[in-house]
Amino acid sequence: MLDMRTLKYGAVALVAAFMLAFVVPYAAADGDIVDQWDAVKPPPKPELKPVTLPASTTALLILDLTKRGGCGQRPRCAASVPSVKRLQDAARAAGAMLFYTLGSPDEAIDPAIQPKEGEYQGQQGPDKFQGTNLDAKLKARGIKTVIICGSSFQGVGIGTGTTAAYDGYDVVVPVDCLSSEDLYDEQYAAWHMFKGGPAAVTRKVTMTRSTMVKFTN
Repeated sequence: MLDMRTLKYGAVALVAAFMLAFVVPYAAADGDIVDQWDAVKPPPKPELKPVTLPASTTALLILDLTKRGGCGQRPRCAASVPSVKRLQDAARAAGAMLFYTLGSPDEAIDPAIQPKEGEYQGQQGPDKFQGTNLDAKLKARGIKTVIICGSSFQGVGIGTGTTAAYDGYDVVVPVDCLSSEDLYDEQYAAWHMFKGGPAAVTRKVTMTRSTMVKFTN
């Protein structure tokens, strides 16, 4: 006589076989993401929110906006300069910390967004916490919030923004201050930071525009 354990395992195997008979053909017919590429519809726009930040605990990071390399080869990057300058001037006037990734001030894509002495450091790569003293500088100033500006959005925006969030900083992403080679890369990066990325990152991120950011002294 069959014992209960044998009957139980037999029932489980029968259910599994039944599910495979229906699920596997359906998955194969549905195809992978490349097969379904043209059927994908973009998600809703990220929600942009106004932010008011205490200057004493906020840092504005202006990343890779150089004549050569990133910004010099991306027309949308040059077009973002007025928005970056707006935030830079407001942050400086309020006394917030500024940090640029440049080898020297004259490498900046525009003289209007050149750093002052001690505000810049050369670094290549998407995560500006790697190979720099950025984290030490932030901690020394008691920074709690970082604003990410630069190019590319999918590079320094995601790379530096992700590490900042994992390290406990609040991350502000002004979409008009981050640029890429094309609109799709910017759209992908914006969605990743808003909702598509890890929850540990997205819950620390606020999406905004430069015109929606204010500083308090």
